[in-house]
Parts: sequence; C-alpha cells; structure tokens
Amino acid sequence: MVDAGGVENITQLPQELPQMMAAADGLGSIAIDTTQLNMSVTDPTAWATAMNNLGMVPVGLPGQQLVSDSICVPGFDPSLNMMTGITPINPMIPGLGLVPPPPPTEVAVVKEIIHCKSCTLFPQNPNLPPPSTRERPPGCKTVFVGGLPENATEEIIQEVFEQCGDITAIRKSKKNFCHIRFAEEFMVDKAIYLSGYRMRLGSSTDKKDSGRLHVDFAQARDDFYEWECKQRMRAREERHRRKLEEDRLRPPSPPAIMHYSEHEAALLAEKLKDDSKFSEAITVLLSWIERGEVNRRSANQFYSMVQSANSHVRRLMNEKATHEQEMEEAKENFKNALTGILTQFEQIVAVFNASTRQKAWDHFSKAQRKNIDIWRKHSEELRNAQSEQLMGIRREEEMEMSDDENCDSPTKKMRVDESALAAQAYALKEENDSLRWQLDAYRNEVELLKQEKEQLFRTEENLTKDQQLQFLQQTMQGMQQQLLTIQEELNNKKSELEQAKEEQSHTQALLKVLQEQLKGTKELVETNGHSHEDSNEINVLTVALVNQDRENNIEKRSQGLKSEKEALLIGIISTFLHVHPFGANIEYLWSYMQQLDSKISANEIEMLLMRLPRMFKQEFTGVGATLEKRWKLCAFEGIKTT
Repeated sequence: MVDAGGVENITQLPQELPQMMAAADGLGSIAIDTTQLNMSVTDPTAWATAMNNLGMVPVGLPGQQLVSDSICVPGFDPSLNMMTGITPINPMIPGLGLVPPPPPTEVAVVKEIIHCKSCTLFPQNPNLPPPSTRERPPGCKTVFVGGLPENATEEIIQEVFEQCGDITAIRKSKKNFCHIRFAEEFMVDKAIYLSGYRMRLGSSTDKKDSGRLHVDFAQARDDFYEWECKQRMRAREERHRRKLEEDRLRPPSPPAIMHYSEHEAALLAEKLKDDSKFSEAITVLLSWIERGEVNRRSANQFYSMVQSANSHVRRLMNEKATHEQEMEEAKENFKNALTGILTQFEQIVAVFNASTRQKAWDHFSKAQRKNIDIWRKHSEELRNAQSEQLMGIRREEEMEMSDDENCDSPTKKMRVDESALAAQAYALKEENDSLRWQLDAYRNEVELLKQEKEQLFRTEENLTKDQQLQFLQQTMQGMQQQLLTIQEELNNKKSELEQAKEEQSHTQALLKVLQEQLKGTKELVETNGHSHEDSNEINVLTVALVNQDRENNIEKRSQGLKSEKEALLIGIISTFLHVHPFGANIEYLWSYMQQLDSKISANEIEMLLMRLPRMFKQEFTGVGATLEKRWKLCAFEGIKTT
C-alpha cells in the first residue's frame, strides 16, 4: 500500500503499534521507552500501518499531531490488540469534561481518543472538513446518530452518550442509526462534538463492530412543544412585568366621592372655608349637585355651600391682582435695567467717537485704529438693537393703554377713526425719530471724513474719500427731503384729524337742534291737533336736512377733480394699484409715474390720493424702523358693500 506521501508501506510488527500511534502535541512527545522505539514518531508509513491494522482507511498525514499525551498510554498488548497497563481515562467525566474549550479559529481542532468500557472512539483526520449539520431547530434536545456499528446495542449507545448528559429516551432503529433525547439543550452540543469519530466495539476488527458516527440535530414534536410552552411562559412573564411597570407608572386614581349626608355636608362646608382644601371640596360639591342631591330639605345647606364658594371669588381676584402687580414690577425693573444698559452703551459709543477724533486718532497705530473702528461699529450695532427693543416695549405699553381707553369709553365706534389717525401719527413720529438718528450717524461720519481730509494729502485715498463724502452728502440731502415730506404728511394728518373733530361736533350740534325741533313740533301737534300727515312731513324734512348735511360734509372732504390731467392720473394710478393687490408705497408710484411725466412730484401724487378716500386707502406694514406706508385701491370694495 502506498500512502499520500508516495512512500511504499511495509507491514510492521505488532510490538511497534504504540510507537506508530503515539505522536507529540504542541508541548512535547509522549514518555515511552526509548529502547523499544526504533522508528520516528512522525513517520508517515508508521501512521498508515497503524490505521490499516485498526481497520481504518489510511490517510497521509506527514508530521500531524492528533493524540495528546494525556490520553495515550505507553503500552499495547498484541494478543488482545488493545492498550493495557492503566485504567481507561474518560475525558467526559466532570473533572475533565468531554468538550474542551473552543480553540482559536485559525488553529485546527485536534480531537482525542475516547475510551469506554465496551468501545473505543477514534477521531477523524483533523485536516478533513468538519461534518456538516442541518439548521438547529428551536428548542432542540434530540440528536440523530447515524453510522453506528451493526452490533451496537442500546446499552453501548447509552454508555457512550450518557457522558454528554442525562438521556431521557433512546429510539434505536433496526438499521445502524438511532435518536437520542437529552434532558437539556446544551447537552446536544456535547453530542454533536462526537460527530466524525470512528466507533469500534471492543478489540474486534470486524466491519460489523466498527462504524463512523454522524451526529446531527433532529426535529422532534416533544422538543418543539416544550419550546413553545417556554416561549408562552416567557411571554406571560413579560406581559405581567410590563403590566406591573405600567401600574407603577400610572398616576393614582382620584379618591372616591362620598355619598351625601348631613354630617358630610357639614364637614364639606368647613372644607370650603379653608383655602388649602377648597379645590378638593368644590369637586365634591359639584358631583353632589350633578347627582341630584339638592331637594327642598337640603336646599338651605347647598345654598350656604354655594355662598361660601362664591366668597372665594374675591380671594382669587386679589391673588390675580397681586400677580399682575408683580408682573408690572418685573416689567418696570426690566425696562429700568434696559435703560441703564442703553445709557452705558451710549457712553461707550461716545468714548469711541472721541477716540476717533484728530487729537487722539493721530497717536494710534494702524492696527490700533483698525481695532477701535471695529469696536465702535460693533458697539453702535448693539446700541441700536437695545434702543429698538426699548422703543418696542414703550410702544406695547402705549398700545395697551390705548386698548384700555377704548374698552372703557362708551362711544367706541365714534372714536375708531381718531385712534387710527393717532396710530398713524405715532408711527410717523417713530419713523421721524429713527430718521433723525440715522441723520446724526451720517453727520458724525461726515465730520470724521472731513477731519481725515484736512490731514491727508491728495492721493488716491483722498479721491475715494471725496467720493464717499459726496455720496454721503447726497444721501443726507435725500434723507432731509424725506424728513420734510414726512413732516408735511404729519401736518396734513393733523389737519384732517381737526376737520374730522369739527365735523363730528357740527353733526352733534345739528342733531341736538333737530331733536329740539322735533320735540317742539310734537308738542304743537298735540296742542293744535294736527293730523298724522303733518308729523310725517316734519320727519321727512328732518331726515332730508341730515342727509343734506352729510352730503355737504362728504363734498367738502372729497372735492371734485380740477382738470383732465388729474382724471388721467387717477386712471393710471388705479390701474397700477389694481395690478398690485398688496399695495405700493408712494416712492414706487412716483418712480412709475415719473416715466410718464418727469415734472410730477411724489407730494402731488399723495395729495391726489388723499382727496379720494373712497377709491384709495392707506395702510401701514412693519414695526419700528421698518414701518412702511402703502396705498391700496378700495373702489371695488365700496361697490361690493353698497
């Protein structure tokens, strides 16, 4: 026979079998008698001869270590063809354990020879791939064992596999396979470890007494049923645990409300007088009333309890007043603190402005000037932000005060126009103040540029600064013109407000005169006995006079068009505003109309729009410095309402 290494095998003597089976592991070689060893342990021919004598197919494994020193023994009886001299060591006893710790994945698993009373288990070639197994069923406790020797009995099978764990049942077939059911699932892993071992009964070399074991997972209804029962039990435990957790986290239910009785009613009346127990007692009182406990007999008690509940209204209002006072004090403190911060910002900005003047500015270096300029701009931005916030707070306070006055006044409808005009006037004032602040800032910049211009020579920087100065002068002139137009608008609004007040006083006086005339006519009718037709004629005359007076007022407010040019302008403006449903400011209208007529001014357009309040209306959008006036076309709204 020729092995895998290509060397011819010669039949060896039986006395040489221990030397052929013994091999050294990673720590050293087996301790045997060196006088009997006349051949290398790692000789491939010796390994092939030993496997042939045992009835196994020889496999060429040059230099491979399969058996550890703890299992092999230094003696072999040729007559019995088995190892003698010591008691067989069982690696599956609790001290040693069948399954050694799993080796690293890079190192091949080296299995050992297992000795039993009735049989011996030899490991397979470690270079061969491990035996394949099917997918493990859930809760598997049963294994399939195939490749058993034909003469293997249940006692031998139990002797081999009971060392893996407690066996509950063995079902052996007439052929060479069986099913073994263990008590626990982890025992199946120990049984799978024996897959691939060659089993030999006693010292016999007959084929019926040897076989290669194949251990695999088996599907069993009992295993699956037990696994399902465990899963259901775990699910029940999980549901119970979650329920306990939910009950623990659930807020406690409110206490049950007692039934009505005279004694409980007396106790409840005392609780209603106590501020700390009032909320609990009022719920009980409400439930009693909803249940229908009020009758003729208990009405007096319930009335006293309702009366005591009513007495708490004053306490609640006092608490609200105290809280509102605290809130007002906090607002006042915040406003005072904000004012102090703003004054400090003003002082810091003043320091930076003084540093940028000629006396101190010339002594600073270029880097220091740059840093001072950056700090000054940053401080001005913060100062402006703080001032806008403070103005917003003041505006809110004034709006709240105006709302209170409107709510308290009995003639609220008659003062709607006045409040709107006052709001417009206040908005114009705010815009005027913001423009003044911007103008002051521009003036400061202009002064700084002038000072720099006096010191520096006529260079390219001077030319750019002259251009900047001219640009700033132009912008300042534009701002001054805008300021003048805003002042004119403010004067016009004031005049309109005065006219509206005069018209209101005139209408009230006329109404009083008409009422007196009506009273006099009624007295004359009663005394002289005039007919009903005369009284109707008098009423018609009074109504006609009132309507005529209203028409005269409307004609005074909205005068007729003076020329054909104004009619043309009105048509163009109405078309433009109809295309812009959200309105447009006067500068936008003026820029559009200037393309048609270069001589027209924005003031002329605004005066024309103000003369026609039924066609055009003015609205304000934005807050503070971003406040903007827009004109809208309202002629179609008047047609819809009429």
